[in-house]
Amino acid sequence: MFTTRPTLQGTFGMVSSTHWLASQSAMAVLEDGGNAYDAAVAAGFVLHVVEPHLNGPAGEVPIILAPAGGEVRVLCGQGVAPAGATIAHYRGLGLDLVPGTGPLAAAVPGAFDAWMLLLRDHGTKSLADVLSYAIGYAEDGHAPVERVGETVETVRELFETEWTSSAEVYLPGGKAPRPGELFRNPALAATWRRLLAEIGGETDRVGQIEAARRVWRSGFIAEALVRQARRPTMDTSGERHTGTLTAADLAGWSASYEAPATYDWRGWTLCKAGPWSQGPVLLQQLALLPPELPRHGSADYVHLLVEGCKLAMADREAWYGDAADVPLDELLSPAYNAARRALVGDKASYELRPGSPGGRTPRLSRHARVVADGEPGFAVAAAPGAGEPTVARTVAEPDVTPDGGTRGDTCHLDIVDRWGNMVAATPSGGWLQSNPVVPGLGFPLGTRLQMAWLEEGLPNSLTRGRRPRTTLTPSLALRDGVPVMAFGTPGGDQQDQWQTHFFLSVALRSEVRGGLDLQGAIDAPNWHTDSFPGSFYPRGMRPGSLTVESRMDESVVKELRRRGHDVLVADAWSEGRLCAVARDPETGVLSAAANPRGMQGYAVGR
Repeated sequence: MFTTRPTLQGTFGMVSSTHWLASQSAMAVLEDGGNAYDAAVAAGFVLHVVEPHLNGPAGEVPIILAPAGGEVRVLCGQGVAPAGATIAHYRGLGLDLVPGTGPLAAAVPGAFDAWMLLLRDHGTKSLADVLSYAIGYAEDGHAPVERVGETVETVRELFETEWTSSAEVYLPGGKAPRPGELFRNPALAATWRRLLAEIGGETDRVGQIEAARRVWRSGFIAEALVRQARRPTMDTSGERHTGTLTAADLAGWSASYEAPATYDWRGWTLCKAGPWSQGPVLLQQLALLPPELPRHGSADYVHLLVEGCKLAMADREAWYGDAADVPLDELLSPAYNAARRALVGDKASYELRPGSPGGRTPRLSRHARVVADGEPGFAVAAAPGAGEPTVARTVAEPDVTPDGGTRGDTCHLDIVDRWGNMVAATPSGGWLQSNPVVPGLGFPLGTRLQMAWLEEGLPNSLTRGRRPRTTLTPSLALRDGVPVMAFGTPGGDQQDQWQTHFFLSVALRSEVRGGLDLQGAIDAPNWHTDSFPGSFYPRGMRPGSLTVESRMDESVVKELRRRGHDVLVADAWSEGRLCAVARDPETGVLSAAANPRGMQGYAVGR
């Protein structure tokens, strides 16, 4: 079949990421003798430089890793709510929702420490080795993609009048970054150079990494982060607020390992982060599928997946979070899903229908209930699209193109090396448009707390010391118990929709060159629904909505509309930014593919 690019195949190493410079930097690490985990850390820090509108060091990253011959593990780089981040505090400020920007939305930064743990426990290279690529691009410059400058222009007035430290980095001389011209972030390069200088007294690799973690938690970086959090900052509420992050919060948190959530489907085992993320939504969508599936790409097929997604996302709203126990075993049980499957009818549902696992009563926030019911007075985004990140404006509004296209929002990378080590990671948060650049550091705080509810007694209530539920959700798939594929995508609430479609396309369609047709699955026309409360401020929804790429067959679109779906036909290449790598355990052949949408994702390998 015709694809935009070939599915790459080789035996040495394969990388796929959302930016070609990150992919090639990771490949350079592999060529220099590093393993998949060394390469992932190098790529992660390059993504902070070349996609600053999509992620940063003070953001977050869930990582799924499958060491050759070892167990699949999840490395959680999602920071928790600071000790002072209580519902009473936010309500006392007159807020009904956590702002979408500014220090009040900042959780304890998680990305840096997660990358350090991955390098310490599974890598072989020094911190200086893997940071050299990011330092080079920050110091010497890189040609930015169009969206960096476009994003800066959307917040120019805010930068020039309120977030002046951001203007110093992203509007030097009043000019936003432009494609084809070198853009530099000398403050970020200086931060990493100072970090390396301060840990230089340690002689061994692990000692240096541990020293770097201490600098981040309690040294000059921590001090600057706390100063910024205490600075009154204009946010999406239209007012200036200070945050709650303290030195004790930074010193007391670290990234951690945990077992993945899993589901077995037709000989495959899908591994995801737990229900502190939205990851199990993919597992629930598989569990809801009937034994026999309609023809791939048909109206019956799309309708089935859309309606199943609505049920899974409704359960996400009622049951997922880190503030209460999540009955995940029951949510994935055959009996529960048989009953839920019976709710899928011939017509599109416009309701939010969470289930009752084990007879429990669903717990939805008041905001989720009212946006689902369409009550006046609450923000219901006309077309929230990918939903992530919220653009920093004093009055938040959806940022979607007139034809329904969604912008990028996050990053992703997948790597497999010649030894069979495999990793999938979805870095995000700490966007240039989320918080002011921290003076002297060159990067901003994150805003992940906006995903928690300011209402007591919910699984995702804002709770000190607990993780706000994140949309970030990398995937790793095993075949007959052996790791064979790592994949993921940016896209906020759409991540586990697009990944479900991708996985099923891989699992159900033909192979290419004797291996998995990764590129064909990525290129296939995609779609998403916003028929549930969004995870990002202002937390709106579009009941019954379905956004499809214009490449979808017209007869399929017509039939979906007949079934009651509120179909928006978007651009031909607008849905998803998937990356994937794979390894055939029998032959040792490695493969990779990357998304052509947006013209910046790239796979490399040999």
